Amino acid sequence: MRLAVLDAGSNSVHLLISEVVGGVPLPAHSLKGPVHLAEHVTTDGTVPPEAARRLAAAVAQAREQAGRWRCDRLFAYATAVVRDAANRDEVLETVRAGSGMRLAVLPGEVEAELTFRAARRWVGLQAGPMALLDIGGGSLEVAFGRGALPDFAFSLPLGAGRLTREFLPGKGRPRPEALRELRGYVRTSLKDVAARVRWEEPHTVVATSRMFQQLARLCGAAPGRDGPFVARRLARTDLKEAVRQLSALTAAERAELPGISAARCRQAPAGAVVAHQAMKSMGIDRVAICPWGLREGVLLRHLEQGGHDWWPGPALRLANAGADPAPGTGTSPRVPRRLSLGRTPGDSSRN
Repeated sequence: MRLAVLDAGSNSVHLLISEVVGGVPLPAHSLKGPVHLAEHVTTDGTVPPEAARRLAAAVAQAREQAGRWRCDRLFAYATAVVRDAANRDEVLETVRAGSGMRLAVLPGEVEAELTFRAARRWVGLQAGPMALLDIGGGSLEVAFGRGALPDFAFSLPLGAGRLTREFLPGKGRPRPEALRELRGYVRTSLKDVAARVRWEEPHTVVATSRMFQQLARLCGAAPGRDGPFVARRLARTDLKEAVRQLSALTAAERAELPGISAARCRQAPAGAVVAHQAMKSMGIDRVAICPWGLREGVLLRHLEQGGHDWWPGPALRLANAGADPAPGTGTSPRVPRRLSLGRTPGDSSRN
């Protein structure tokens, strides 16, 4: 069985194609197209029409590639930047009209539950009581559980892109007073959730998301080219220094640091502040970086639920769709590793 997940996020549209082997989704191909929605959201939370059309074009190309790979099903969803948009219905309709895809809009708590499911499968039950942290562009997901599913899951409006727009706009060095205001806002917003996590006393804390991966790389973790099975950790003491380092540089200078991509260099200080403050408020000294996240959680839930309808939108059936595979490639056509949406400056990544 071949399944695909299309994740329309704050920075990019990411298509993950997986082969199911023994009930486990193993990656077969991954494609990404930059859209940078978070950078274009207006102060009142509106996604401009041109940004919505760019999203629709990326979704259309991702759907076409999923068809070329002869995926049995395609699950497509939008995360917080669309979910919380003032003109959400208009954005979703623009995507539907331009791509033929109806994006599901997952509640933040559902995102946290699915991400926890994936992280738990990755680290195993031997990790004991586990807490999860996931920093996206629009929200921070927090979950805790003793078993395969979380006992509680929360989604807070503390995404790196959102906070960058609200507290640290521009491409220069953040003002010290703006950073203090940001820290205070994050600390206050986390107060109740952090107290709950501290009370539960997790044995293991797992962090997912591209933001955590890049911060870990900046703090000395192994680069992505070493593969997903290399153990990666992020210590709070190192993260504190990373906040200072990132805040002392312009966006362009941050993009030259190990692990910090040009696509996320503007969001890096806000993401680092959220990560550090969350760990500090929850009494966490170190997190383990998990390569699985929301996309894998969607696939695992589908596999575990069998034929039951649980997906809050249409799961497009694509079997036998698209062009025939390229000659000499079996069932896997030659497709680009990056969706072709034109050259968007600043989308390279040092990881």
